[in-house]
Amino acid sequence: MRFAISPMFELAASVEVLRDPDAHGVHAPWARAARTRLGGLDIGLLDALVSSRGYRPDFITPPPETPRAGLEDELARVRATPAQQIRTEVGWAFPGGRMPVAVQELVADPDAGLERLTAQMGAYWERAIAPWWERIVAALEADVARHARGLAAGGPLAAFADLHPRVRWRAGAVEVEHTYDADVELAGRGLLLVPAAFVWPGLWAMLDPPWQPAIVYAPRGLGTLWEPPRRARTGALDGLLGRRRARILVEVGGPASTSALAARLHASAAGVSEHLAVLRRAGLVSAAREGRTVLYVRTEAGDALIRAAGG
Repeated sequence: MRFAISPMFELAASVEVLRDPDAHGVHAPWARAARTRLGGLDIGLLDALVSSRGYRPDFITPPPETPRAGLEDELARVRATPAQQIRTEVGWAFPGGRMPVAVQELVADPDAGLERLTAQMGAYWERAIAPWWERIVAALEADVARHARGLAAGGPLAAFADLHPRVRWRAGAVEVEHTYDADVELAGRGLLLVPAAFVWPGLWAMLDPPWQPAIVYAPRGLGTLWEPPRRARTGALDGLLGRRRARILVEVGGPASTSALAARLHASAAGVSEHLAVLRRAGLVSAAREGRTVLYVRTEAGDALIRAAGG
């Protein structure tokens, strides 16, 4: 098993949120802001493919091959989808053969259609996801770190215990409640676990070849995702550590990457990294690598310092 973060799953799931925001109430603040930013943008082909009912073509959300995939690399993978794969998956999505004109054009000319699709996806991302991406990533990274610790400490039973109400580990197998029955032999391919904020409250499972088998689930703690940032109350720590360093110490109550902290503090990643290095040498924060990402979290000494300062 491995964990990964995917911009493509977030992108596709967010389109479904915009289509039916009442079914995804936790994301209502984002939906209101995103609708304004998306005014006048043509995403007809993307919207047609991201169907909220039935099967959604998997080629628009290829399971990530790295722990934290980049948008441009993932768009390149979509553009490289073989024509036969497109025809097969579009056929599954529109079994009666009746499909929107934009999808018909994609099937008739896959190269041109994929260019149009990825252009829409890129433009949508810049307006609707990019302004909030670091905030979203911080929640995803914290969830990955929590489940990874559970997996290391207690094995699959611990990792799947609270992944999602429809997922459980039993008798050496992962069981996922779904709309149809299927037994999937991983046959050495492994299982990919992908937290995705906009999937809430649902759950996605990718089972069909040639894609990596994956379970896409909503991370915990989304209830505060869209709250306005609050200024940390660092009190006497400002005089002891300096205002920026004290703020960083307060912010790493849960695992966070340098980039996520920089986004929260409206600071440069290089500056945050320097402060983290000082705090780490002082024994106030610890660091752990998750794939290519280093996550920082406060130590017991850091917690004690905050309590002593009245924080």
